Amino acid sequence: MERLSTIQKRHKLNAIWAVGITGPGGAYHTYDVYRQDNGARLVQIQFQKGPRNDPAAVSGVLDTDLLEIVRDRMKAFQDGEFATRENALALTHIEEALLWLNKRTEDRAERNVLGTYEK
Repeated sequence: MERLSTIQKRHKLNAIWAVGITGPGGAYHTYDVYRQDNGARLVQIQFQKGPRNDPAAVSGVLDTDLLEIVRDRMKAFQDGEFATRENALALTHIEEALLWLNKRTEDRAERNVLGTYEK
C-alpha cells in the first residue's frame, strides 16, 4: 500500500491509500480510505480495471462516477445554508472536468475504440 500525498495538508479527516500494484495505464485501481484518528477503514473504492467490453475486466466505478457524486453534493450545499464562493468555484471546475472526460468518451466512441485499449 502507498499513502497518497494529497493537496490537503492540514485538518484532514481521513487518509487515503493506494492498494496493490498499478495496472493498465499506470494507475492504481483500488483505494482505501481510513480515519486519521483511529485508523478504521471507512471504504474501499474499486475502479474499473480493463476495457468495459472485456469479459475478463474487473468491474468497478469510474472517475466520472465519483465526480458526479461530488457534483451532486456541491449542488446541494450551494442550494442550502452552506453555499460559499469556494463551493461555487469547486462546482464549476468539477463540471468542467466532467465535460472534458465526457468529450474523451464521445471521441473514443466515434472512433470505435471505446471499451478497448486502443488509443
